[in-house]
Amino acid sequence: MHRSLIAVALLLLAPLATAQVYKWTDASGTVHYSETPPAQGTKFSKVTTTGTVEPLATPAAAASAAGSSQPAAAPAQPVADNPENRNKLCNSLKANITALQGSGQVVMQQNGKTVALDADQRKQQTSAAQSQYDLYCQSK
Repeated sequence: MHRSLIAVALLLLAPLATAQVYKWTDASGTVHYSETPPAQGTKFSKVTTTGTVEPLATPAAAASAAGSSQPAAAPAQPVADNPENRNKLCNSLKANITALQGSGQVVMQQNGKTVALDADQRKQQTSAAQSQYDLYCQSK
């Protein structure tokens, strides 16, 4: 559930700014994205986001690739940056940070499987959420 909150937060933030993002693959084959570079010695690439949201595949192509005859869902529309949406984003980020800093187990979807975060992954997700909160939710 927290993974979906992070995803929603990222979708809300996508149209707001261009950012530098680091991408790398860990030993188990999981692809990671972060605003901070990975540990020293890890091969990574820099990805510059453009602030536009484009699907990786059209919904029809994704449905046919999955062998589904279900009607395709409409693509997500950009969310307006207004006080109501900004409050929702900030509340979501606060909840994510609280969960990540707590002592309970935190799980994410990776390669279609639910996986518990280890300490390093938790620290990385906390840092990313805190950076987003500082950028979009703190008074300027």
